[in-house]
Amino acid sequence: MNAAMHRRGPDGEGYFQDAHCMLAMRRLAIIDLTGGWQPLYNEDKSIALVANGEVYNYVELRAELMARGHQPRTKSDCELPAHIYEDKGDAFVHDLRGMYAIALWDTRAQRLTLVRDRIGEKPLYLFERMLPGGDKQLWFSSEMRSLMASGVINLELDPAAIDEYMHFHWVHDPRTIIKGVRKLRAGSMMSIEPRNWKVNERVYWRLEDAPAIDAEPGPTIRAELDRVSELIIRSEVPVGVALSGGIDSSTVACLAASKYPGMMKAFSIGWTGSPAQDERSQARALAESLGMPFVQAEIAPEEAAMFFGEVAVLRDDPIADITGYAYYALSKLSREHGCPVLLQGHGGDELFWGYPWHQRALLETIYKMEHGATRPTPLSDRWLPRGLSRPALVEWAQRVGGYMRGWRNLGLPHDTNLDRIVYWDTHQSYQAGDWAQKRIYTRDFAERLVGKPTDALLMYPPPRIDLEILYTKLQVEGYLLENGINQGDRLSMANSVELRLPLIDYKLAETVVGLRKARPGDFRLGTKAWLRDAVKDVVPESIFTRPKRGFNPPATKWTEMLRHKHGDALPNGVLVDSGILDRKAAIRMSTPSSRLSAWNTLFVTTLNLELWAAGMRDIAKGTRSGRASLLASR
Repeated sequence: MNAAMHRRGPDGEGYFQDAHCMLAMRRLAIIDLTGGWQPLYNEDKSIALVANGEVYNYVELRAELMARGHQPRTKSDCELPAHIYEDKGDAFVHDLRGMYAIALWDTRAQRLTLVRDRIGEKPLYLFERMLPGGDKQLWFSSEMRSLMASGVINLELDPAAIDEYMHFHWVHDPRTIIKGVRKLRAGSMMSIEPRNWKVNERVYWRLEDAPAIDAEPGPTIRAELDRVSELIIRSEVPVGVALSGGIDSSTVACLAASKYPGMMKAFSIGWTGSPAQDERSQARALAESLGMPFVQAEIAPEEAAMFFGEVAVLRDDPIADITGYAYYALSKLSREHGCPVLLQGHGGDELFWGYPWHQRALLETIYKMEHGATRPTPLSDRWLPRGLSRPALVEWAQRVGGYMRGWRNLGLPHDTNLDRIVYWDTHQSYQAGDWAQKRIYTRDFAERLVGKPTDALLMYPPPRIDLEILYTKLQVEGYLLENGINQGDRLSMANSVELRLPLIDYKLAETVVGLRKARPGDFRLGTKAWLRDAVKDVVPESIFTRPKRGFNPPATKWTEMLRHKHGDALPNGVLVDSGILDRKAAIRMSTPSSRLSAWNTLFVTTLNLELWAAGMRDIAKGTRSGRASLLASR
């Protein structure tokens, strides 16, 4: 299991064993390069700890501990939780600011404590099993691939999780797509006393619990941005910045440059032929204005198609984002140029209303709750584009074309169920998943889905939290975590690069939610109004006013190349062999289609699942004999 995580930590390894517990870790050396080897201990070694991630406020915590008489053995940030636990028990987690998954063994109490950071930047997969004699075991790891390498897990896919993936393009925490494997929820901790097998799992932090803050949003948010910019840059190795032309990455770059001028490189990825969505020229202009050396790479469709299968497996979870290889290539570029730490701008869109569809969905839900049914969609909203920009016109063509072909909605269906909010069901991925249910699954597999409706994930009956807070929470725990954070962590660590995300610092997130509670309605002010006000003195106004592009490759060319490279994967693959995917549907998906057809979207989504499943099967087969079954038992 530890060897399977070599790329997550190429600088060394460590092990710990007691009567009821074994721990192992791989190290990527960032802080205390010579002394911070794990496991780490308190003074008398009664507490052993292994950790993945960084405790950003370690300088302040060290000073507090030493003032209380503690004598840390190393200068590592990850040693400090062991000492704090000695003083405060499980409450130690409230002192930590950072991203981490921690396993802590108390030798006196014979008790294991597992902790995952508040937002979920670092993963923690869990698998519990009963042994023939009645004893129980808990296996856990920072990677699914590592867990599968244990040889103790039968590779069975959960039918409901597969259908959820086909609708959302990911599976929501704590569920995974492999039966019996789950994740420790973000902001949760778990304790296990193996002698009597006492297990306690609890949530220690929730975003919606942030207290209201009655203050001016701009200066208040700026104060937290300044603080996290100081903390998150702490490192004993070079730090780089991932830079596109967007608001979020530009904000991170400008703040970092203002705190540490002349100390970082900027890294950017573009597409062969420099199509309209290529933002390298804008990124270069900003980097030069900030005095940052600019390093770039260009991805060809052939390259992305060649590595599509490897990226699918490296992400651990099936995530149907065609942009995934760009995440991998960006962190690879950073590592090759001597920067094993990379700052990135994830989170700004989710915290500050950066997606227009998100605002529209909230408005539609507000209308529904006030009037008892969804709003009848005006003809102009059905048939006219939502703007004259190129992205708006492309979205309009795809929406209308999809409607003409029978799989897209132009408006909201009439719905009077007040427990059901308007949210991800407005996305083409969800609508394609609905359309596909009767077309791509085998009859046997479809029967397994009876009574397991995917729209249960859209049900929020009263009493519910305030809708603005709910929608913020859904974005953070949904698209941000399951797509952006998850694949960002896995694909950067696959290149031995630590990804740091200043805009999802938990105190910053609490500040935004607290202000939103005191000043509701900020989503009506326009895209990222509060963020814009907070950084207006360091981020050029032109970055906020130019059209939003998104970090998207030329999807049509990439899809064509994927068909060329992997055209026979679906009809002859494990999903068909296992009775999940209908072979006729697999052939239809693999046949070139109009870009307005649902089959294009379904091909990329299903191919990603196929190559992921095949890769996980191979990992499992490498440690145990016999062919893995992908079907869940009845």
